[in-house]
Amino acid sequence: MLTVCQTRLAYFCNRRHMFKTGVSFTMSSYGQGYTARRMGRSAGRWISGLLCGAAMHLAAAAQSLPPELQKAFQSTRLPESAMSLVIQEINGPVLVSINPSEPRNPASVMKMVTTWTGLSGLGPEYRWRTSFYARDGASVDAQGSLRGPLYLKAGGDPFLTMAELWSLLRELRLRGIKNLPEVIVDRSVFGAVATNPGEFDDAPDRPYNASPDAMMVSLGAVRLLFAPDTAARKWIPVIDPPLAGVRISGDIAWSSAVCPGSPSVGTQVIHTGSDIVIQVSGTAAGSCGEFSVYRLALSQPENFSALFQLLWKELGGTLGKGLSSGRVPASAQVVAWHDSESLADTIRHINKQSNNVMARTLLLTLGAEKAGGGATSKVGATAAEAILRSQGVDTRGWNIDNGAGLSREGRLTANGLAAMLNVAWRSPLMPEFISSLAISGVDGTVKRRLRDDQVRGMAHLKTGTLRNARALAGYVLGASGKRYIVVSLVNDERSSAIRPFDDALITWLAEH
Repeated sequence: MLTVCQTRLAYFCNRRHMFKTGVSFTMSSYGQGYTARRMGRSAGRWISGLLCGAAMHLAAAAQSLPPELQKAFQSTRLPESAMSLVIQEINGPVLVSINPSEPRNPASVMKMVTTWTGLSGLGPEYRWRTSFYARDGASVDAQGSLRGPLYLKAGGDPFLTMAELWSLLRELRLRGIKNLPEVIVDRSVFGAVATNPGEFDDAPDRPYNASPDAMMVSLGAVRLLFAPDTAARKWIPVIDPPLAGVRISGDIAWSSAVCPGSPSVGTQVIHTGSDIVIQVSGTAAGSCGEFSVYRLALSQPENFSALFQLLWKELGGTLGKGLSSGRVPASAQVVAWHDSESLADTIRHINKQSNNVMARTLLLTLGAEKAGGGATSKVGATAAEAILRSQGVDTRGWNIDNGAGLSREGRLTANGLAAMLNVAWRSPLMPEFISSLAISGVDGTVKRRLRDDQVRGMAHLKTGTLRNARALAGYVLGASGKRYIVVSLVNDERSSAIRPFDDALITWLAEH
């Protein structure tokens, strides 16, 4: 995609070529015609040279940083070749364009692509449904026993909570169902999408590495709650929910220091036969008070099975054969269901908190809705690119991969992403999309950044952080009332050095 200045440059240089070929005039004599052609060529060379020079100056200006930002970038000691940067005034010119077509790893900024295509492809009121079914004609006897299995149709809800699952199970109890012979879980809305949580960075217990799953509850994580016992000067650990076979081992040392912030707790999940042991270590100041950390202890299917059985037992129910995988028969009748919050609300969790597994699940949902059940990340990415191309966005060089940015292979271009942000701004869905982005100095991943008065609250942004990759993109409202699109992508082994520059960039735009 050409910038405004590049387009002007091409136009004027083409005009110069026309002048060089001569201009034919209709004259009454050969001499007059010859003189006119000579005058045309001379004037043409002068005018076209002037215009080409002006256009090249404009193009060069659009490629370079303003003096106020050049020093900030130089202090990063990063080569310009490592950065792609596009700054464009909405309904105005491109102000800066550096390496705009170079595909780069955008880290979590990729979530902007997933949430925008999900929003525009599914609609802001799209909801995920999780449903219980029974066989056609199945009955419940006087003791509350269901004849035949209970089927659970997983809908791929990316943010189904434990409280919502409990409420859904309670709906079964309200319908007189107490004793279940077996539960068959149908995950066919997605294909084979399970991933190894330790594959990306060898941290398999960290929630950001959670595998997507069509029947995911509480993001697949357990909470480790540490309550202070001030008299004994020790921490009392509690697992929430108290899943069968999962326990905590080790201790967190007590410190009398003034609370330095969130405690740093080390964990290691150890499989010992049928049990899961979460080994904890570290030190926490008693003055910090009660705190929690979240960890992955079980696979998604295992976590759901254990949680289902725990909650069903708490509600007074019994379960015979346990849970297994299968399909809901076409003739089955719905018994109870739960609808998620709206997609417009869901993308706020994804973008503001940069939630990986929710983003991956949304991309899978987009694929399932556009291409049918059994969706994979590749199917979702194909659907997302098709939506963007229909909107006129140039996706050449892109690789959406899993849609979360937790990938070494994901790629975007700065000019393509800027074009997408421009499309989003002009869309009727603009308010829903922008409200999903973190507000500078206020919330989300930029809550502790850009807090000075002139920039606080003036930008809606998405950040991205991986080893060797940093990214920042979004919208900035300037003091003049003008609004700007900004995309900054840096891939380099020292990419973390770009953060002060990015902050200076957002501040500079907010002041203009």
